[in-house]
Amino acid sequence: AESFYNVASQVDELYEDEFKANAPTSFGNISLHNQSHGESFLALVQNRFFGQGLYILDEPEAALSPSRQMTLLVEFDRLVKQKSQLIIATHSPILLSYPGAIIYQITTDGIEQVCYDDCEHVTLMKEYLNHPERMLKYLLEDE
Repeated sequence: AESFYNVASQVDELYEDEFKANAPTSFGNISLHNQSHGESFLALVQNRFFGQGLYILDEPEAALSPSRQMTLLVEFDRLVKQKSQLIIATHSPILLSYPGAIIYQITTDGIEQVCYDDCEHVTLMKEYLNHPERMLKYLLEDE
């Protein structure tokens, strides 16, 4: 978030005159600072990420709701279809679900390739959503 804030500040500085008259279309027609963190990140992906690129992202879902994570997944699909490659560190079961994604899980035992249904983040989220009362009892149980 801090790094992205600095990027947004630099963009505002570079395009200061354009923002006063009319925000540059290359960033979604609005200053990145005048949007939520999640919306400004999506504006960056939608307007500045192009095909045939290599994108390395660290938890891009951090500021996004589940529905906006789905929007991000659509944008990633656009990029892949335009021959881009993405390397993403994520905890998001939504982003992990991308068809054909190669998923590596890092644990204290090392790094291993796993399928979606065996990924710790996916199984934990499924367990919680399928049985919230059981998980809450376990998590919030008095000692």
